Amino acid sequence: MVILTRPKAPDAGASAAHAAVTVRMLAVLLQAGAAPVAAWRHLASTGDARAERVIERCDGGEALPGAIETEGGAWRDVAAAWEIAAHVGAPLADVLRSLAEALQDAASAADDVRIALAEPAGTARLLLWMPPFGLLLGFALGFDTLTVITTQPIGIACVVGGLLLVLTARVWTARLVRAAQPDGSTPGIRTELVAVALSGGVSIERALRLADDSPSGGGGRSARIDGVLELSRAAGVPAIELLRASSAQERQDARIAGRLKAAKLSSRLLIPLGVCTLPAFLLLGVAPLLLSVLASTPLPLL
Repeated sequence: MVILTRPKAPDAGASAAHAAVTVRMLAVLLQAGAAPVAAWRHLASTGDARAERVIERCDGGEALPGAIETEGGAWRDVAAAWEIAAHVGAPLADVLRSLAEALQDAASAADDVRIALAEPAGTARLLLWMPPFGLLLGFALGFDTLTVITTQPIGIACVVGGLLLVLTARVWTARLVRAAQPDGSTPGIRTELVAVALSGGVSIERALRLADDSPSGGGGRSARIDGVLELSRAAGVPAIELLRASSAQERQDARIAGRLKAAKLSSRLLIPLGVCTLPAFLLLGVAPLLLSVLASTPLPLL
């Protein structure tokens, strides 16, 4: 029996890590002089399943960025950076190297959060077995709890109430764990896309528009990006490296926020434990046992 529902989204850390490796290999191939589609064909020839699917879509007439984006997950970010770089004429190999580092950082941050979540989530799964175990314990000890929970109205009510509490605890706990999971996005990707556009020599306003129009960069103006651009103007320094540093800081902030969520999860899981799991244990484990003892004890004669 599965206690907690797993998120339907793919493993964000694994997706970003695989994308980082592939993107780094593509950067090397492009640096060596391979054309973009030819670089993907080289990867496909090595047995890379994603590269094979991308090439299959390209051979079917789909544009390369669209073929990459169809893979979903971190590949949407790769497609957005690829399309912007091609649009503004930025050096694609350099763009992909920088993007590979960003994706690797995002994967490491997601892994850190999942590791921090493993202990409280595992404890929650274990505690949710406690009420059914209490019911089985009565059988193992030789008490006639089966008769109590199938024939006596109060026993039936205890079982129904206990099972409802167990179901509520499962749903409640699963929601708490899902809320603490990484959302699957790549932190700092919009900042990275603005840096990609600026590396092609376009104006700041056009770079911001290109980032907003991409599948991964939407979401309106960012106060962080505006602050970095203002610093660049005031100091008279190129904004690209400042933006990439800010993107790295966003990923670090996401890592810290994820760890804090995992730390808070341990205390939040005590709420369904106290409200649902412990009462369910009393209803399913203790109450039938007491009722069985009372039913088997003869009443004293007056």
